[in-house]
Amino acid sequence: MKILVTGTAGFIGSHLAIKLLERGDELVGLDNINDYYDQSVKYGRLQRSGIIAELKDGETIEYNELLKSIKYENYKFIKLNLEDKENLNKLFEDEKFDTVINLAAQAGVRYSLTNPLAYVQSNILGFVNLLEACRHNKIKNLSYASSSSVYGLNEAQPFSTSSNVDHPMSLYAASKKSNELMAHTYSHLYNIPTTGLRFFTVYGPWGRPDMALYLFTKAIIEDKPIDVFNHGNMQRDFTYIDDIVEGIIRVNDNAPKGNKNWDGKNPDPSSSPAPYKIYNIGNNNPVKLMDFIEALEKKLGKTAKKNMLPIQAGDVPSTYANVEDLIADLDYKPQTSIEDGINNFVDWYVDFFKVDLENI
Repeated sequence: MKILVTGTAGFIGSHLAIKLLERGDELVGLDNINDYYDQSVKYGRLQRSGIIAELKDGETIEYNELLKSIKYENYKFIKLNLEDKENLNKLFEDEKFDTVINLAAQAGVRYSLTNPLAYVQSNILGFVNLLEACRHNKIKNLSYASSSSVYGLNEAQPFSTSSNVDHPMSLYAASKKSNELMAHTYSHLYNIPTTGLRFFTVYGPWGRPDMALYLFTKAIIEDKPIDVFNHGNMQRDFTYIDDIVEGIIRVNDNAPKGNKNWDGKNPDPSSSPAPYKIYNIGNNNPVKLMDFIEALEKKLGKTAKKNMLPIQAGDVPSTYANVEDLIADLDYKPQTSIEDGINNFVDWYVDFFKVDLENI
């Protein structure tokens, strides 16, 4: 297949790119490499996937330096914003993609509280530009990142894709729910197969610096306190990156065909007569935040200093994924244990940042 993956300098996108390349797909990666978080991590991900030949400490890499692909002949990278409709359309016309996997987005629940327009531009305007490009270029399947954040005020657990999600708690969540609605419209009107993937707290090597595991690891190593929100009374369905990638690939390879049994008098929000589907991708095993921290402390060999704080605006106290549809349709269920996942992350972190664990 010839696949466009957006967000390939990002956490999930960089892992996905390598898996697709290793199985022989022809890949075009797209990213705007914004400065929402430490760009050295983004450049490191690109280097890992063969885009950058060499990255020196403190060196600023210009865009033209990113075109030195040395590892995969079937990988082309382009720096581009999804908001740039003209160049996005040209990319589609030139490359003739079979499928598209959209992982590009303005991430972060808390950042959306203070910078809402960034989410409108990237997650809504950018996404409709992508839908239009798919519409006019006969794309066989569009898979896109949604989020467990869409469940918002819903307290019925485990979270089911058949449940109502009309009460988001952040603009980030609202933008992801908007993506699902927009995708359904294009599936219904233009018969474009689309699948939304509600990811549950993704973690692992090369993870985002604004996420808890990265922040906690960095703080503990530097002997600084970690912020523990809701006084530790939080649960998350932490899902390891390799499990997320496997789910994405299975969805990319199996375009939805429409639910022939869909009933408009009793509508299922996760499917449609149109080629449209929503899946949760989560570990189906919520972990208490304090147990998560304890597993990290064990791996680091050091106890964290904890700054206990109330819950933050936009946060939910608990997430828990129902993955019955994922199992039934794709014969797949994430299963990496939290201990294995944390150990793998810490091994990457100490190697990437050259940390001596024996002397922290």
